[in-house]
Amino acid sequence: MDVNKGMISVDQQNFKVEKAATSKLKNAILEEFKFGKDFSDHMFTADFRQGKWDSGKIVPYGDISISPAMSSIHYGQAIFEGMKAYKSPDGKIRLFRPFENAKRFNISAKRLCMPEIDEDYFVSALKELVKLDSGWVSDKEGHSLYLRPFMFAEEAFLGVRPAVDHKFMIICSPASSYYSEPVKVKVESHYSRAAIGGVGFAKAAGNYAAAMYPTQLANKEGFHQLIWTDPVHHKFIEEAGTMNLVFVINGKLITPALDNQTILDGITRDSVLQIAKKLGYKIEEREVSVDEISEAYDNGNLTDAFGTGTAANIAHIRSITYKDKEMLLPPVTERQLSNKLSKYLSDLKSGRIEDEFGWVELL
Repeated sequence: MDVNKGMISVDQQNFKVEKAATSKLKNAILEEFKFGKDFSDHMFTADFRQGKWDSGKIVPYGDISISPAMSSIHYGQAIFEGMKAYKSPDGKIRLFRPFENAKRFNISAKRLCMPEIDEDYFVSALKELVKLDSGWVSDKEGHSLYLRPFMFAEEAFLGVRPAVDHKFMIICSPASSYYSEPVKVKVESHYSRAAIGGVGFAKAAGNYAAAMYPTQLANKEGFHQLIWTDPVHHKFIEEAGTMNLVFVINGKLITPALDNQTILDGITRDSVLQIAKKLGYKIEEREVSVDEISEAYDNGNLTDAFGTGTAANIAHIRSITYKDKEMLLPPVTERQLSNKLSKYLSDLKSGRIEDEFGWVELL
């Protein structure tokens, strides 16, 4: 079966809306809600049945009923995206590059034998949901509404094959800064996140499950995250936790290339690189070895390192530990390049500067 034949187009959209009887915002302070534990009043849901998507609907946020034989529980057909809605000083709500999330969502879906979703449909569902829950988008500095589109195989069947029934949903959670301080990271030289030919480039749920145990071991040693290396020799750097990595050596931004498809093609990563080029910085996308980083540190040429991602935006790295060697980086206040990029990206997302790239979608 061609799972993509049933993609619904934007001109077919007719989202049904069932409003919550009472908003959870009543008599509550928005900024006191906890990211990932508290959710907005509504959610979007659509079902893929008999080879096609239904028109989708927005309903009050709540639990869903599933079968114990649901195939995604047993065989891991589950994918997701992460993005944010921002409120600009003029009160308008903005989505940052949502069509890139839609595109990547379909790349993940294809790799896991799941039905793709029309990009206009995906973005329209996001917009309609956020419009309805617009009161959940804070205008305070560093705050936003995190949006989690996801899809899972819903068929109740224990046979090992691609499922035929799927559910697409979007839920929203208020968010503030993901990392409150510069992060300490450790180079992982035993466990692997992804392999060539695998699903490292997809936002598959199983990628994150597999990373939890080694990350937990690192947390017990006092590290916030791991720097993943290639699975064969643990020689070349890939990414860190939920972030892509950028190093500043001799004034150049150097980041691992995506050639092997073991690294997630981060939308924030791409945005940072494009902004850096606009600002006149030199960029290198290539293999980056742990030894190169270590030598650059010893020579005084490694002046900055940071992670990029939806949750963190730009996360400054405080130190990198490789085996018994700790590489302590300059104080964040002295890092001109990453601070400049972080401010530009933050100002662009929140509408404080003009969007010269055409990345922002207004609601």
